Amino acid sequence: MQVMNKPDAITECNTLNDKDFMRYSRQVLLPEVGEAGQLRLADAHVVIIGIGGLGQLAAQYLACAGVGELTLIDMDKVEVSNLPRQLLFSDADIGLNKALVAKERLDFLAPNCTITAYETSFNIKQLYGVLQKKRQGKCTLVLDCTDNFETRQLINRSCVEAYLPLVSASIAAFSGQLFAVDQISFPSSGCYHCIFPAQTRVSHSCSTQGVLGPSVGVMASMQSLVAMQLLLGMDSRCDGALHPLLGHFWRFDAKSLSWTSAKLTRDPYCDVCGVRKAIPYLT
Repeated sequence: MQVMNKPDAITECNTLNDKDFMRYSRQVLLPEVGEAGQLRLADAHVVIIGIGGLGQLAAQYLACAGVGELTLIDMDKVEVSNLPRQLLFSDADIGLNKALVAKERLDFLAPNCTITAYETSFNIKQLYGVLQKKRQGKCTLVLDCTDNFETRQLINRSCVEAYLPLVSASIAAFSGQLFAVDQISFPSSGCYHCIFPAQTRVSHSCSTQGVLGPSVGVMASMQSLVAMQLLLGMDSRCDGALHPLLGHFWRFDAKSLSWTSAKLTRDPYCDVCGVRKAIPYLT
């Protein structure tokens, strides 16, 4: 199922109206954002796949920051065990679809954001809309907030084939991971499959290892921060460095509150990004 709402336009003659200038004033004050950056966010489209611990918080950050359009994708229903860390939901939502509940909440919290909700599992067809907008010059990207290895592989392949930037985050127990890839801006950094080949045996997830809510919040906040910087074009001009966000793999140790990073390099033999092949339905 797909549900949409259409808000009033945020801009008039390529400028913020007074109400929105006040709403986003703390962001506009940043020289890296300014009014032009806020308008860029208003013209952006972000797909969030997985509206659980990571996705429901990332959706709040991005919608309330002024991102113009969000697509929320999740087939799961709210469960009582979700409530300690998925703070957008309440006991009254148990048994309801997460994407639809999140859309209802965000319609109220972020009236400037157009929200589409899919109460199904992810499939490539759900990216058609964002691909069309990308071809029209809109800022677009995908957030992988899932905790299923097979789904993460499918999302990665879809983004590589569609040339869509992808920001991926995960956490299980006290170990978090975060990285962003973009086959247009920085193809040499590879993709998710380069780091975790499809044959990798993965048994770690929140449901099997447990997790503390604030640890999930840290990863969701960092994932949202990376997404916003990419949408604003900050990645290519931060401190004079080229692509300080793309091409890095960050690990977060929630016990020691420490971050480590490593550079990403494309695997020339990667089945996904190593040898490019034309995909008829994406060309």
